[in-house]
Amino acid sequence: MSNGSVTTSRGRLAARINPAARRTDGVTLVELMFALVVLGILLAIAVPSFRGASLSSRLSAIANDLHSSVQIARSEAIKSNTTVTLCTSTNGSSCAASGDWEQGWIVLDVNDNVIDSHAALQDGYRVVEASGTEVLLFQPIGVGASAAAFKVCREDPLGEQERAVTITGTGLAYVTRTELGTCP
Repeated sequence: MSNGSVTTSRGRLAARINPAARRTDGVTLVELMFALVVLGILLAIAVPSFRGASLSSRLSAIANDLHSSVQIARSEAIKSNTTVTLCTSTNGSSCAASGDWEQGWIVLDVNDNVIDSHAALQDGYRVVEASGTEVLLFQPIGVGASAAAFKVCREDPLGEQERAVTITGTGLAYVTRTELGTCP
């Protein structure tokens, strides 16, 4: 008997005694289907959660951009000792005659130079000022600014994770999270 046949005989004997000792070359169809079902369940749980996190992040970014523009307008008014304007804008260089804040906005100094600008929002996102104001003025003394209340929301899903940007008569601004369920 040769050495090769002894090794082969031992391998066969070990496989008969302990089935786990057999060599496996891959996965079975049942194992693959089970893995796909588990993956599907995990995705079904994770995707809505990811969508909510993405929506929350985008709404916060828009609200923070508007808040930043308010802060820039107020500080520029105080620094330059002139009135500074925050208004809606479709072209990024001049105030729009009409329209909503989601078309974009700019900050202008007294000479109509653009200090800050924000492009139009993605479809479905809204920025609405409660009284319909399209122009906010910031006075050089830091007070006497146009008070305003903005709502930053998404038309779908409605009522989830809205943001409110409030500007007081003294020009101070703050952002809060709301879930009122309306997006005008």
